[in-house]
Amino acid sequence: MGKSALFNRIAGRQISIVHDEPGVTRDRIIAQVEWHGRAFTLIDTGGIGLLKGEKTGDPIKKAAIKQVELAIDSASVIFMVVDIKEGITPLDEEISNMLRESGKSVIVVANKADQPHHDSWVSEFSSLGFDKIFPVSALHDRGIAPLMAWTLKLLTKIGPANQPPMANQNTNIQKVLTPDSENLQQEKPVKLAIVGRPNVGKSSIINAIIGSERVIVSDIPGTTRDAVEVPFTITTNGIPQNWILIDTAGLRKPKRIKSELEFFSIEKTKEAIRKSDIITFVLDAEQGILEQDKKIGDLITEAQKACIIVVNKWDLFADAIEKAKKQKTDKQQTSQTTSLTNFAKWVQEQLFFIDYAPVIFASAKTGTNINRLIDTIKFVASQYWQEIPTAILNRIIRTIMQKKPPSDQNNKPMKFFYATQISKGPPEFVLFFKNDTSFSKPYEKFLAGEIRKTFGFEGTPLIFKCRPKP
Repeated sequence: MGKSALFNRIAGRQISIVHDEPGVTRDRIIAQVEWHGRAFTLIDTGGIGLLKGEKTGDPIKKAAIKQVELAIDSASVIFMVVDIKEGITPLDEEISNMLRESGKSVIVVANKADQPHHDSWVSEFSSLGFDKIFPVSALHDRGIAPLMAWTLKLLTKIGPANQPPMANQNTNIQKVLTPDSENLQQEKPVKLAIVGRPNVGKSSIINAIIGSERVIVSDIPGTTRDAVEVPFTITTNGIPQNWILIDTAGLRKPKRIKSELEFFSIEKTKEAIRKSDIITFVLDAEQGILEQDKKIGDLITEAQKACIIVVNKWDLFADAIEKAKKQKTDKQQTSQTTSLTNFAKWVQEQLFFIDYAPVIFASAKTGTNINRLIDTIKFVASQYWQEIPTAILNRIIRTIMQKKPPSDQNNKPMKFFYATQISKGPPEFVLFFKNDTSFSKPYEKFLAGEIRKTFGFEGTPLIFKCRPKP
């Protein structure tokens, strides 16, 4: 019907994926929107493709319809989108009956009225039983202004709906994990993208964090298509922190992308990585680290984002070890236990280019270590926004360079003058030297490691720029 196209048109930006294929949208896509100075929440939903009493064995369709029902419950005003060229269908009549039962204010939006003569066709939809019908073209931006003018009047008249409470997690941490507690509260929400290969449990991780079935979970790879943003508030020591969790489509190898729709989904994931502050990189404990995992790690490092590695489905791995302990000899048990304790180290060795990322072993299914993951996200966020006073930074860097003097890419010594941190989120430092040169990659890695020993910066990349002294 063009619901996502209408959603993007009202929002004024490309948020939902728009494609000719039916059923592209599955999760609720939520955006905070402003129209002529009036702010409101806009929700895009999947299409309803079942008549009353009709059943389906498709778990994704069932879950998508559940998401639509949740959106209806939370809405003040509902746009029932129909195709003005197609006319009324049995499914339109079924949906209109369902919306009347909801008791909500409903506006019929007759989309695809691309030409002025299409407007006269709206009379057919009066039989649906709703007072207001607006012909629009989301594609060509026709009729949107009158629709929104009436909607804003309606919103003002009826007031906000009884919204379900925002996902909230309250934790009492006895010890503040960062030396600067002000870093815990940011002016803007911290954006956290959940990325990984298909079917590693990204959506399950989000649902486990917020404690509700906010996004659709299925064993079928490719269930998530859009980049779904989920607002989340957490309180630590009375200080609220606002996050936006972003569920993303799984990243496949380019040669395995089979459709234009999947290509758009993957591009949405890459865009989410670029726009996020912290990446939760989800791995599958059963499958281990594959070549595609390393390519995803490369995307994270190229984007210079903070990162947390989550080894999901750990319950399956732990169960296997418990069975091995019961069935095998003492010598074999010791080998299994040793492999378990060294697994985190092995993960960081395999993903050596993001060895700054902490590794969490978790299970979205059982809830194992989800609270620990939340604590780690808070800690990494504080490190990501940490700012070091210039005097202290220079004292530490001078000590490091006395220990091991810097050399450039041609292995020539470099004379250091001073350094300063020019930005945070991620931390970026400018170091001034006598000549216009840059130090070698091995020395850059050494310097980063030494600075981490003093200031932490766990989970976040460190960016160094060398400049000649002015």
